[in-house]
Amino acid sequence: MLKTKRIQQIQEYVFEHQSASLDDLSTVFGVSKTTIRRDIRKLIKEGMVQKVYGGVAINHAKLESFNERKARNQFQKKLIAKTAADYVENGDVIFIDSGTTTLEMITFLKNKQVTIVTNNLDIIIEALPFENLSLISTGGLLERDTKSFSSHSHADSFKKYNFDKVFMASTGVSILNGVTNSSPIESRIKETIVKGNADVFLLVDHTKLNKYAMVTYCGLEEVDYLITDDFLDESYQNYAKKNNIELVVTKE
Repeated sequence: MLKTKRIQQIQEYVFEHQSASLDDLSTVFGVSKTTIRRDIRKLIKEGMVQKVYGGVAINHAKLESFNERKARNQFQKKLIAKTAADYVENGDVIFIDSGTTTLEMITFLKNKQVTIVTNNLDIIIEALPFENLSLISTGGLLERDTKSFSSHSHADSFKKYNFDKVFMASTGVSILNGVTNSSPIESRIKETIVKGNADVFLLVDHTKLNKYAMVTYCGLEEVDYLITDDFLDESYQNYAKKNNIELVVTKE
């Protein structure tokens, strides 16, 4: 990962989580604590974050601009989710992965007759009012940070499901590192689901491209549809063509 991109991601990670320890940042970004110290020194100097015991925290004076940017991203995520939901047909059995973009799909599925299997508590709560949406929870341990259920022992149980389509999220996507996630336990479930016979839809906004997290749960070539909000550069277009991936760019 390029240093400047990593520093930007560290800033966004800290802004989203309010604070972060050096150990957390080292694990999430896959670099040494010495490297993390150098990176956050730059953010501290720029006034973006402030040093606290064991790590860093938000400089609240800078939080407003981040929230404005997050709101803009939210609009793009809704467009991606709507585009993905258009592929869902009445009677489908689908898996919806844990993620802020995939969560937005429920708004656009509420009038369809669909069975949803998910590992995410927010998706269950969002879908609960709509009786036409049948819900199956994966169960397991609830990870409070992501509001996702995960379990090493439950991952293999997904092999019995015959999904029509699966809608996946990612912390970062690149041609070299594939589709990645920060949680090793959650990644095991994702890996099992992607390797089934269903069409795989990957929902990512442009901020996730050319980035990667700790664990690769599938290669980019395993994706059937890549839905995003910005035109991809020539390297992605060539890769998609070579690997029969349909690139779908949302339109307002």
